[in-house]
Amino acid sequence: MEPHNPLCNWLLASLPADDWLRWSSQLEPVELELGKVLYESGREQLYVYFPTSAIVSLLYVTEDGSSAEIAIVGLEGVVGIALFLGGETSPSRAVVQSAGQGFRLKAKVMKEEFSRSLPVMHLMLRYAQALIAQISQTAVCNRHHSVQQQLCRWLLMSIDRLPSNHLRMTQELISNMLGVRREGVTENANKLQKAGLIRYSRGHIEVLDRPGLELVVCECYGVVKKEYDRLLPPLKSI
Repeated sequence: MEPHNPLCNWLLASLPADDWLRWSSQLEPVELELGKVLYESGREQLYVYFPTSAIVSLLYVTEDGSSAEIAIVGLEGVVGIALFLGGETSPSRAVVQSAGQGFRLKAKVMKEEFSRSLPVMHLMLRYAQALIAQISQTAVCNRHHSVQQQLCRWLLMSIDRLPSNHLRMTQELISNMLGVRREGVTENANKLQKAGLIRYSRGHIEVLDRPGLELVVCECYGVVKKEYDRLLPPLKSI
């Protein structure tokens, strides 16, 4: 299925037929360019975004301007859950980390649909629970596991949220996402490449051996994946 098709997004593809008929005329296609900020911390959110071939990072930004990734969203989810959870704003910033396509829905429409349809409400709440699990496990991983394990977790979670096993990502950007030194990312990316698990060249990363990465990664990846598999409709439903 082509990325410009909204049904490439798991949540959109899982909408009941009646809900999809209403949503389909309201969804707007968008190009999600690398580095594009979808919302800022504490600012009003005008849209929710449903990526189809892009990945969006949710970042916590400190007062001195440094940041660390707390979660990622791709074709499995939606960016902007604060809108339908009643918070209106979020303490995080949403930034496109891997360019691609997606669709957006106006905030007003999202709120109306969340209140109007019980199946939509349940689907979005299950997704929110899965996202919260990812945020919690990311905090544990960043505190207790090695840079190599964090990098493997990040790579596996990223390709899970893309239609291919190719990423366009510099080591500097990865280090910012993980909140670690660039030298640490470089060293461990080289180790993974020498082991034949990935191929890295000029900002392009290709995962060559997914089972191999799964042997190296910490348990955090499996914990999060299990929650997403448990809470969200399976990919085969798309």
